[in-house]
Amino acid sequence: MDIAIDTVCYVINRARELMADLDPIEDEPGHHSGDDTMKDDPPEEDTSPYQENPAYDELKEFIDTLNDDEQMELVALTWIGRGTYTAEDWDEAVEIAHEEHAKNTGKYLLGQPLLADELEEGLSELGLSCEDED
Repeated sequence: MDIAIDTVCYVINRARELMADLDPIEDEPGHHSGDDTMKDDPPEEDTSPYQENPAYDELKEFIDTLNDDEQMELVALTWIGRGTYTAEDWDEAVEIAHEEHAKNTGKYLLGQPLLADELEEGLSELGLSCEDED
């Protein structure tokens, strides 16, 4: 992993702060997790649950100013944390992230309601932790 752990931990902490300001998410009957995947051409309007929070723009800008490899590693960590890939699939997850999410990475990541938890779990799967950085 090339992205600095403190960068990942910053995103985790900021995402937790954003999530704390959200209203509880209500489950929609008939909604399938497969509906949450990002299409090739994302909608013009931002559908993130955080979008009305001023800190959203700050974190989105932070993510978008990371270099491409760092952005894709955040996506791969999220996927590993959610169980889509395993730690052993790291290289594949990063490669797929480059293919599928090279655009609008900040918007994609901040559209994940469990972003902080998934990033934290992704770090754990790789044997890393934000506690090591404190």
